[in-house]
Amino acid sequence: MNDMTRNATHWTPKPSRPPPAASTGVLGWVRANLFSGWLNTALTLLSVYLLYSVIPPLVDWAFVSAVWDGASRDACTGATGACWPVVAVRWQQLIYGFYPEVEYWRPILAFVLLMVALFYGLYDKAPGRRYGLWFVCAFPFIAYMLLYGGFGGLEYVESPKWGGLLLTLAMGVTGIAFSIPFGVLLALGRRSNLPVISMLSTIFIEFIRGVPLVTLLFFGNVMLPLFLPEGMNIDNYLRVVVAVCFFASAYMAEVIRGGLQAIPKGQYEAAAALGLGYWRMMGFIILPQALRISIPGIVNTSIGLYKDTTLVSLVGLFDLLGMASAINADAKWVGLEIELYAFIALLFFLSCFAMSRYSLWLEGRLAKGDRR
Repeated sequence: MNDMTRNATHWTPKPSRPPPAASTGVLGWVRANLFSGWLNTALTLLSVYLLYSVIPPLVDWAFVSAVWDGASRDACTGATGACWPVVAVRWQQLIYGFYPEVEYWRPILAFVLLMVALFYGLYDKAPGRRYGLWFVCAFPFIAYMLLYGGFGGLEYVESPKWGGLLLTLAMGVTGIAFSIPFGVLLALGRRSNLPVISMLSTIFIEFIRGVPLVTLLFFGNVMLPLFLPEGMNIDNYLRVVVAVCFFASAYMAEVIRGGLQAIPKGQYEAAAALGLGYWRMMGFIILPQALRISIPGIVNTSIGLYKDTTLVSLVGLFDLLGMASAINADAKWVGLEIELYAFIALLFFLSCFAMSRYSLWLEGRLAKGDRR
């Protein structure tokens, strides 16, 4: 055996050296994202300064120097922090509005059923989901009958007594639940080969998208009763919800139409080659792909609709913002707008953040499915 063979036989590779500590872990992330250049370094230092200037005073106002107990704003006289008794004492109005206290169990039950419907509607591995989806479809009608009452021994509670978070959730959930199927139909109608259907869908979408939501709310609340036959009256809540659903459906239709346009033409041709009709092709091949592509836009539109429900306070409904204004008009709590709006902002943040996190989770789950 010559020397070359002997050296090759006894050669062993050297172990790989670990990467520099400054390029991995937390330190590596900080260096790459916060101090990667002079501009990033300057922006990072400026952000740290702003946070240092804002967060300590905010924490002091909201927690350290805040007043937590009291029956009126007089308990906060001389305090430099927030006056949270306004939330502690009037929280029921912020949640239920003027709904009768003895009937609180009905909105609570409706909220629990909403959680069940969301579980079956959003989680594809829920046990018994095949039957749970039927409950999801029936939930808006169950909640409507439960909240209104007037049958089966339930006291009738007219919509002017609804308010606060109850009214906001009712309008937001109803608007989102109905805007998606209507948006799908409008998007398909706008892309239809039938001129009449395409023209009517396009006119509806462009007209609704060209009009501010507050205009539709005023039309539904003020103008619509003028066109109804004498003696006929439609509940104020229903008029507003219809306007909200129309508005959301038009925007949802454009989001879904974008997803439909992103589907390659070969998918349509392959479905046609299999002998599938139009509705089966859309239901089994095209729409599942289009809706998956449209998830970010659908969630963004849903979040926008949920926040736009605050505009109903302009037409006399006491949603969260309307109820805050009513509470602040009370002499016992006048001047505490900041505390009320801070509490409302927290409620909106929690719900909107939950929707955005679900969207990210669903996108990641579908992306993993594509890789398999």
